[in-house]
Order: sequence, then C-alpha cells, then structure tokens
Amino acid sequence: MLLTNKKILVTGADGFIGSHLVEMLLAQGCDVRAFVYYNSFNSWGWLDSLAPEVLRNLDVVSGDIRDPNGVEAAMQDCAVVFHLAALIAIPFSYNSPDSYVDTNIKGTLNVLQAARKIGCERVLITSTSEVYGTAQYTPIDEKHPFQGQSPYSATKIGADRLAEAFYRSFSTPVVIVRPFNTYGPRQSARAVIPTIITQLLLGATQLQLGSLTPTRDFNYVADTVSGFISLAQTDAAVGKEINIATGQEHSIGDVARFLLQQINPQATILTDEQRLRPEASEVMRLLGDNTLITTLTDWRPKYNLEAGLSATIAWFRQTENLARYKAWLYNC
Repeated sequence: MLLTNKKILVTGADGFIGSHLVEMLLAQGCDVRAFVYYNSFNSWGWLDSLAPEVLRNLDVVSGDIRDPNGVEAAMQDCAVVFHLAALIAIPFSYNSPDSYVDTNIKGTLNVLQAARKIGCERVLITSTSEVYGTAQYTPIDEKHPFQGQSPYSATKIGADRLAEAFYRSFSTPVVIVRPFNTYGPRQSARAVIPTIITQLLLGATQLQLGSLTPTRDFNYVADTVSGFISLAQTDAAVGKEINIATGQEHSIGDVARFLLQQINPQATILTDEQRLRPEASEVMRLLGDNTLITTLTDWRPKYNLEAGLSATIAWFRQTENLARYKAWLYNC
C-alpha cells in the first residue's frame, strides 16, 4: 500500500512517538490528520514544537479517544489509521487502573468500531513489549505468552485481543504493532532515559533511580516510527502482531553508567525506593526477536544505542527543551 495517496489519521499525535510519526509522514509527503487530546489551552502537545511551515501542512483535530463520536468524526475520510493514543505510565496504572481501561481498551474499541463502519483500508494498533512480561525465553518472538504484570500491560493485552477479534470477526484490516522500549527526543520523564539525562543536565550529583538490573531492548524513536510506516505499507502484515525490536538488550545500570560518562562522570547512583516497582510487577528482561518484521519488510534499525543516546542528549541540552522538564520530581 502506498501512503502518499491516502488520508492518514494519527491518534495520540501530540505525544512522544505520535509527534515523531506525524513529522516523518509529513516529510514523506503524506496527507496527515492529527488527533490530539482536547484541552482548554489549545495545546497540541509536542506538535507545538514543530516548525510553523510544517504545522501549516497538518490537519489537527482535538478530541478524546474515550469518546466514540469524536473518534468516528476524526476518522472520516481516512483510509489509514495509526492508533497511538494511550495511557502508558506503569506506576500511575497502579493508582488509576480504571482510567487505563477506559483509555486503552475502550479507546481502542472506539477506533476499531469506527474503522469497521467507515471501511478503513489499514488500522495499526500500537501494542507494547510490556504485554510479554518478564521473558520466559529469549529472544521474545510474537508467540511468547502474554503476562499482565501491571494494570497498564493488562489493558494493552486487552486492546490487542480486541484488535485480533475485529480482524477475525469482521475482517477489519488490522496490524498489531509491538514496539520494544522506545526512547529519544520529546520522551516523558516517566521513562528512565529522560529521567537520567534531565537529572544530570540540571546538576544532580546523586542520580535517583529504581532497579538497575532489568534489561530492555531499546529502540531509538526514528527507528520505531519508520517501523510503523513500513508495516503500514506491507499488505502481508495485515492480521499479524509484529515486534519492532533491535535484538539487543542493555541493563538499566549499563545505560545509566553510559549517560554518566557522557554528562557528569563524577555523579553517583542512589536507589530511590519510590521508584521501585512491586517485585512481581517488575519486568526483569525484554529482548525482542525482529525476524518477522525484517522478513516482511525492508525495515532495519539504523541507530545503535550509543548513537541514539548521543542524539537524545544533544536534544535535551537545548535550553528550551530541558526547560520543559521537572527533573527534581519523580514523574510516575
């Protein structure tokens, strides 16, 4: 499927990955509509950081993914939908699981119902490697069992299974896209890499972190969004759930020590008890198998961890970007 001749909707376009996806689609000449979360400040989230000449080519619709009428209205005339709108912070899901059900499960249902009614040609549902829980074997392929180790991951499992049901029941042309741990410019400080970088750049000499032993398969954001686009263009991806992974794993401790060396080698690492997840909830190991995506598409990760982290540090060093973050607070 060629995307340049299609009207494309991106939900969650105001967020971290969504804003990068919108930017890349526009750069490729696509006709993009951005669905952003309504607020009285008329803020478009991270889209506001794009150049004015870029924004002028963007159709922005404000709404709420939990509202079926607003979702259907935003999807009118759209052949392709990238559904990224979600609540994603794991610690906050311990406190407010109802909101995760409403946003992640019911919000996905709204997208699927509208896609079925409108007759969309392709619907990409954003999953997460968290649905796998701690690896029972590695590398983790798409046949790995699901484990709901947090309310967040449980709601994403539910959303994925709804997408599967719509494909099997109604032939809705769904692709379940499962990125492993994405990082890069614009990421919220509820994630570990921005947490480390912002603390260090704002002068912390004692880095406050949770557990250092879990491992993750880190994807630089440009690689993640190019993976989304490659899967949208691939007819053979329809009906499948597909990892976007590098096939490399790094511990949180190793990443922290690399960032220390790049920013402030004299700083030390301290364990902050409030940043530790409940023992049975912590996902200890994630290492993805990318065989399926590299077989179906020409996608390959272009950034190794060192290059991606260096690009991320450079973005955060810009004063206007760092000023958006409250590194002295724990952002759950």
